[in-house]
Amino acid sequence: MRFPNAVLLVLVGLAFPEGESFSAIRPHHHCSTSKTNVIMHASASSAGDDLVPSPVVVEGPELPPILSTCKRLFLVRHGEVINPGGDRPVFYGALDVSLSPLGEAEAIAAGQYLAQYDLQYIAASPLSRAIFGADRIMDLQKNKEDNGSDIKVYEGFTELDRGEWCGLTGDEIGSYNLAKFNACDESVTPKGGESYPFLKDRVLKARRELLDITDAGKASALVSHLQVTRCMISDAMGIATSEMASLKVSTASVTCIDYDMVTGTQTIHFQSFKPDVGLQQSNDGVNNFGY
Repeated sequence: MRFPNAVLLVLVGLAFPEGESFSAIRPHHHCSTSKTNVIMHASASSAGDDLVPSPVVVEGPELPPILSTCKRLFLVRHGEVINPGGDRPVFYGALDVSLSPLGEAEAIAAGQYLAQYDLQYIAASPLSRAIFGADRIMDLQKNKEDNGSDIKVYEGFTELDRGEWCGLTGDEIGSYNLAKFNACDESVTPKGGESYPFLKDRVLKARRELLDITDAGKASALVSHLQVTRCMISDAMGIATSEMASLKVSTASVTCIDYDMVTGTQTIHFQSFKPDVGLQQSNDGVNNFGY
């Protein structure tokens, strides 16, 4: 079986909830593109301003049709947030922080890009920054009356809980502690927080639930978070949980993965694609430093 945009097949089974396993196909680093006249430029000067759309053309990765044995997920990260530390870039994890005006515009751009696809379900983390993005995707779906207009909210897709590290900078936590945390040394898990292995387990269980309701040959979208998306990308690529912190996932970017329910293969068609609609570069806070 041939998969477009694939260069390496991992022949070992990967951990998957409920006894299933998926092998993985890595994507090309450079995807071919096609022009899509569906993106709207959106901008705002302050948090209270209306977003003003104007049409533009965006180039997006080409996608093959979904195989009859596959289910497709579009993984969308939320847009830029208003960092609660102000000028101090701090960890906020599962805190319910607000999107910035730019983050709202980024979410609209992601929704406009996905408007060309018929999505069976749109799912989200319960945090408001993810719900906003899911609502924008739903707003622009042409067949939402047929597919249903309710956002499917899954607690399992909530961002990593940083516990007592919330509100602290990387320097305040310490590079030694962060390195051990990223390497899955659970002895440094912050009080009241979660480790990467714990997070990945609940994320993959929630993914199983979303795949269960998605029909073969259909696509659904999920709006969630950096670490949640890293969990699913690392699982698809066969990357150890202890190495997933190095995966790049831009704000309001889209990753596309097909799951073959017969062979157990995961095919990443593209990773962290961000629609180019002329918006300024987002500020990703502490994530700019590789956390």
